[in-house]
This record gives sequence, C-alpha cells and structure tokens, in this order.
Amino acid sequence: MSALDCHKEQNTQSDAAAEIAARIRDAGVQYLYYSSVTVSGRVLAKVVPAKHLLRNLEQGINCHRTAICDLQASREGSLFGGGAQAAEFTAMPDIDSFNVLPWDASVGSFFCRLYEPEHIHEIGGQPLATDCRGLLYRSHLRFSEDTGLSLKTGCEPEMSWLGDKLEVHVRPGASPSYHMGNLELMRPIFKRVIEYASALGLDMIEGDYEDPGQLELNWMFDSCETTADRMMLYRLICRQVASEFGVKASFMPKPTTGAMGNGCHHNFSLWKGDENVLAEPGRRELHLTETGLHALGGVLAHAPGSMLIMASTVNSYKRYWDAGLFAPNRLNWGMDNKTCTVRLSANGRLEYKIPDASVNPYLSHTLLLAAMRDGLERKLSPGEPDRSDSVPRGVEKRTRLPLTLGEAVQAFEDDPLIFSAFPADLANLYRDLKADEWARFCSVVTEWERHMYTDYLP
Repeated sequence: MSALDCHKEQNTQSDAAAEIAARIRDAGVQYLYYSSVTVSGRVLAKVVPAKHLLRNLEQGINCHRTAICDLQASREGSLFGGGAQAAEFTAMPDIDSFNVLPWDASVGSFFCRLYEPEHIHEIGGQPLATDCRGLLYRSHLRFSEDTGLSLKTGCEPEMSWLGDKLEVHVRPGASPSYHMGNLELMRPIFKRVIEYASALGLDMIEGDYEDPGQLELNWMFDSCETTADRMMLYRLICRQVASEFGVKASFMPKPTTGAMGNGCHHNFSLWKGDENVLAEPGRRELHLTETGLHALGGVLAHAPGSMLIMASTVNSYKRYWDAGLFAPNRLNWGMDNKTCTVRLSANGRLEYKIPDASVNPYLSHTLLLAAMRDGLERKLSPGEPDRSDSVPRGVEKRTRLPLTLGEAVQAFEDDPLIFSAFPADLANLYRDLKADEWARFCSVVTEWERHMYTDYLP
C-alpha cells in the first residue's frame, strides 16, 4: 500500500470521516480551504464547497507541480520545479488540522500533505519530495524512532506593523522596547491577533513592543511540527488583521536600516516522555546535560550550512551586518547571554537566534533535527560557553557565518549532512531558487548605488 493509499484510508475511516463531517456541519461551514505550504513558506489553497468533503477526504485536490515553488520562473524564463509540462501533485487533507476561520465562520481550512499522483509509473502515491510540511512530519518521526527523543519548540515571531498613526517617537539613543504607551498604540491590533489566534488553537502567553512598529506575540511551545503549523496560522492571522485595520503586516527580516530586524528565534528542547533531557531534575543553576551539549554541538557545527534556510532572503543578511542588539554575528553559545548565537535559558531550553521572520518553519525544524542527530551520534562538543559581549566590533568576528545570500548558497552545498537532510529534488530546487534570487539582486542597480556613484566623478 502506498503512502497516498494509507492517507486515504485514514481519512475515510467511518468514524474519522463522520466526526469531521459533523464538526463542519455543526459549525455552519459552507466552504473549505485545502492548504499546502510552498518551499518559500507561502500558503497555497484551493476552495471547495463543503458539501464535497467526503470526496476530497478520499481524492484530495490537485495542483500544478511548480506551484510548490510559487510558479517562480528563472531569469531565463523557465519554471522551476519541472517546467510547464510537469505533472500535478495530489494534496491530501490532514483531518486533525481542521480549523474554522474566526473572521468568517462559514469557511474552514485543512493543511495538506502532498503526494505523487497515482498514475505516475513506479513513484505514484509516494510522498512528494518537495513537500516541506510532510518532510518535517516524517523527519521528526524517524528522529524519535532512532533516538527515543522528541523535539519541542516555540518560535518568537517578530514582525513590523506599518501604517498611519502607528509611528512612535524615539528619543536619540533610547529604545521604544517594552513601553506601555507603545503597546497601547497597538492595543486594537494585538487584541484582534490574540483573539483570532486563540480561536485557532494557539495558547498565547506573552508579547511586547520591541522597536518602532515591531510587535512580538508568543504562544506556548509544543511538538516541532505543531509549532510550524501554528507559525503558518499566525502569519495568516496577521495578514487578516492588517487588512481589517487598513495597515500592513510585514515579516521582512530587515525593513529599516538602523533598527532591529525581525527575527524568529527558535526555542528548542529534547524530551523523553515527560522529561526534558537538556536539564537534570532538581538542579537550579544554568547547565546542560551531556545530551544537551552534544545536540547543541551539532546545531553549531552545521549553522553555516543551515543559513540558507534560517536566513532565506537577500534582505535577511542586513540583519547581521546592521545588527544592533540580539542578532547573532558569530558562532557561539552562552548561559543566558542574549548576544550569542544560542542562549541557554533558565527554564532548560536553548534559544537559536539565527532564524528570521521569513523562515520556512518546516525546513528550519527539519535541519535542526538533522544537526542534532549528527551531534548526538558523533558526540560533538559546542565548546565552552561565551561570557563576553558578542555584539560585533568588526567583520573578523563574523567570518564563520555567511555574510550574504550568495555565500549561504555555497555553504549549503558545502555541508553534505545539511544538503542531504532534504530529498535531492528539494535540496536542488531550493538551492536553484536561492541562487536565482541572488543573481537577480546582483543584477539590479539600487538606490544606494545611485546615491553613491551618480555624481562622484570627476
């Protein structure tokens, strides 16, 4: 039986199908989104009248294969991911991902996993190699089977809210962070975001105002695949709230020179049953177990090769050059040292600070699993914790991390473990997309260049 057949069987079991049909009927849902996540972290969807639920539970929906990379064409004009003649893929809804949209209760939504269509010889029904969401689910399952451990994470999605009446006054040399007056300015927005997020199952826990226009709202940690799904929901919520208030919600990593960028720190811990194996029970001082040290050693060893995913855009690298505070600039870790690449916090979790707000959370968590597995298997050491201030004082302190998207493409290719953490089709597609993005940027004359060079000679 193929993976697609197994998914169909799960969806069409009489109890499961009857229960979800009853939920949809009782909620008054009339339309259903069947959603997939692209390689770049965008959400695709088809809408189907809810009366066709049982048909879609069994047959899924189909999309053109190149939609998985946003139907992006190369600079030469050919579609990435197989070209115009490529076969479709089959998207099968995960029943347990169902939600009713809190801003329109007539619409419900599923996340889907993607498969090769049944008619393709030899590979029909297999998981689609370029399905980043399905890949994380499979990767975490294999990691748990091999190590006896599970990965739990929480993300800190910083983002910018842009629009009239959202500007704040900042005294020179000071920061607007944590200021209650600025939170009050954002009160209608954060209330609406928290309301919608809570309705969609995110256990919202705390939030604050950080830099001009920058808001961070957090939810409770959970299994890594659940956190990734919730990250996608959170972005959709913010887009909806921005539309309702006539403002813009931006996850651009570095929207303004001289201000802090938008990070998406990944807070992670490894669990064996109900026990966090990064910390020893009863110890109050900051410490890492041997398991934690080896896992961290793997994360640091493969951080350069992972940068292409953790910092996935041309703009991402402005966050490290013009870092301000709290953006990592060299490979290190510390005990509650907020300037380090990885910080051990007081509650027995590690905070990985390279990922930014544009990250695809399915791909970033897949690489975390691969790096930690390598660290555990080879018993890698992260070295001694850094107790110094890691804020950059010169380029020499950044040499171990890629400085541009172009360098990150090379580092991704040069790390065989990271490159092979993805199926070959996905690794090659992602590299080609990002190499093309870097080439496009390098070929564009920017406003900075015009300002610097138009009139400077003779």
